[in-house]
Amino acid sequence: MSGLEVNKILASIILAILVVTIISNLGDIIIDIENDEIIETAYKIDLPESGESKPVTSSEEEALEPISMLLANSSLDKGQKIFKKCSACHTYEKEGANKVGPNLWNLINNPKANVQGYAYSKELAKFGGVWGYEELAQFLYKPKEYIKGTKMNFSGLKKVQDRANLVLFLREQSDNPAPLP
Repeated sequence: MSGLEVNKILASIILAILVVTIISNLGDIIIDIENDEIIETAYKIDLPESGESKPVTSSEEEALEPISMLLANSSLDKGQKIFKKCSACHTYEKEGANKVGPNLWNLINNPKANVQGYAYSKELAKFGGVWGYEELAQFLYKPKEYIKGTKMNFSGLKKVQDRANLVLFLREQSDNPAPLP
């Protein structure tokens, strides 16, 4: 390697260091870091006190519509397609293995948190009760709101017909399906 090439390499390194230093100092000059007054850049929103109830919007009323009347006209095929969202964490086969979530075989009208060998969250275990049609539909709407502290990381099913299709499909995953309401 000739002396000229070594000089070019060293000059490039020195120039790079010089450019970084100048840009750093120029940034400190433009943005005065020693005068860091706090500026509010957001709008304040007044929230009602926790004792006040918020009005229910029409979209929430529609989302929480009971599924009982829809079950008679629901589709098992559509429910099975919707279950594909659940299949990443759950199985539904008889004596199927637990995954991230418990096996959902024989779920309807059975106690919550009852699958052997699955470690449920404390909140779901304390919640108690049975998985009826409406309870399951409410849970599937927004799991984290229905049971605060649940381990289920699913955003929920917003459409009432989707929840009805899925619940009907889960009802069929049993030796003796629960009677329709």
